[in-house]
Amino acid sequence: MKNVVFDIGWVLVHLDYRPLFGLLESRGVTHDGLEDLTGRIALQEHESGRLDGHGLLDNIVALAPQRVTHAEAEAAWNGMFEPQPAMYELAARLEGRYRVYLLSNVGDLHWARLHADYGIGAVGHGALASFHAGVMKPDPAIYAQAEQRFSLEPAATVFIDDRADNIAAARARGWQGIVHSRQDSTEAELAALGVRAD
Repeated sequence: MKNVVFDIGWVLVHLDYRPLFGLLESRGVTHDGLEDLTGRIALQEHESGRLDGHGLLDNIVALAPQRVTHAEAEAAWNGMFEPQPAMYELAARLEGRYRVYLLSNVGDLHWARLHADYGIGAVGHGALASFHAGVMKPDPAIYAQAEQRFSLEPAATVFIDDRADNIAAARARGWQGIVHSRQDSTEAELAALGVRAD
């Protein structure tokens, strides 16, 4: 293996949607959970780069029967990150032996916050965010863009992501893949592939 590619959400950082839920519910929004809310605010359009951050905030504000300001919406949207120090440390250990990259479904608001507050720009040797790519995992096109941008040889690349469908799409292109749940199990699977993290 020459390349280790990390997803961000639920790998390097966990996501707590309670600040967003709490704000919207306090202003009279009823919903059927995360998938319902993200559909109603057009998150897929946002993370594909077709709806900018201001447009996403417009959609969040528009959900509420009682007034929500754009500042409140932005604070709730950007207030959901829980960094995972053990995974940051794993990526840092791997950087000495391998090329390390990030490949994530993410929009411009979260991307800016991840850079400003959580040092995501210092992780690895490059990153491809879906809003820049114009397409989201598990679409094969985003993996093809990563291969081209980072000169990835699929057979020499392993991808770490929390979603099985994203890993299946990577494997379909010839990458190795690890469905991430915990740092220790991911590190053990890397070792089984011959990837040393020491």
